Amino acid sequence: MTRFIDLPSMSRLVRSIGAARFLGELADSLHEDFLRWPEFDKSARVASHSERGVIELMPVADARRYAFKYVNGHPSNTARQLCTVMAFGTLAEVDTGYPLLLSELTLATALRTAATSLMAARALARPDCRRMALIGNGAQAEFQALAFHAHLGIEEIALFDTDPAATDKLVRNLADWPGLRLRRAASAAEAARGCDILTTITADKIRAAIVTPAMIEPGMHVNAVGGDCPGKTELHPEVLLAHRVFVEYEPQTRVEGDIQQVPANFPVTELWRVLRDELPGRESPEQVTVFDSVGFALEDFTTLRYVLEQAQRHDIGSDIELVPPGEQPKDLFRYARGARADGAARRAA
Repeated sequence: MTRFIDLPSMSRLVRSIGAARFLGELADSLHEDFLRWPEFDKSARVASHSERGVIELMPVADARRYAFKYVNGHPSNTARQLCTVMAFGTLAEVDTGYPLLLSELTLATALRTAATSLMAARALARPDCRRMALIGNGAQAEFQALAFHAHLGIEEIALFDTDPAATDKLVRNLADWPGLRLRRAASAAEAARGCDILTTITADKIRAAIVTPAMIEPGMHVNAVGGDCPGKTELHPEVLLAHRVFVEYEPQTRVEGDIQQVPANFPVTELWRVLRDELPGRESPEQVTVFDSVGFALEDFTTLRYVLEQAQRHDIGSDIELVPPGEQPKDLFRYARGARADGAARRAA
């Protein structure tokens, strides 16, 4: 049987564990799998672009398990009362191809994106960070805020979005969270002023320079999350050219990330090398670090693995016959044969 996790089941699972704990444990699981980076069969995601957005498939596998995610990105969807990003995915056995898990990944992708940002910040940001700016207050914002507050010591977050209703929503959701101060800013520049971590999570599929060189301060960690497809950026090129840039999977980020704006020979560091102590991360308190995050399939592999483990532990979800059971594996036609044909076969016998 295949474990099936729909949105209500995923919501129950997150609530059972607790959102903050879920984010922290997922970040730890991501770290574990990034340490095994060379063991994975990796490729950039396959993307189908249209005028309104993009639909992507994201595959990855190790020697035991294979995973893929279907995901879209359509910034104008909110005007149609649809999510900008929607996703589902599967985790399967490599030896047999048997699907172990079929799961919603819309809510889970928001959690894994924030957990990935947390994993990177633990390696790259200063340990004394207390203030963060969130530029873009849409569906991903609360998860980023909670991850950094609960697990990195962020106490104050400056908020800015061109849509004031998005900021209102974020404040409503997190206003009562213990120990977290939320402050509205009138502009992206005002939000960034004096912050230790600058997070950008905007959705518009345009070449934008939301973060300019004048907004960068010594020691800042820039967590650039929103630029994740060709033609979509958030950082001014000079921000990239002037500082150390870290990425997930360089071949994919060269096409989709903010570094699509800079020369192809501009040096970047893949994060897994820092986590494995093969290359340095932050080298001084004054250094500015940039995490150009586009999302990579290994993060979804980890998420599906973690979700399956927790769903079994908490007995959440249902078991479905997504594929035929083990008996009579060569007789697939029995599922297509109609009652009339079955009756005729019995009479002929």
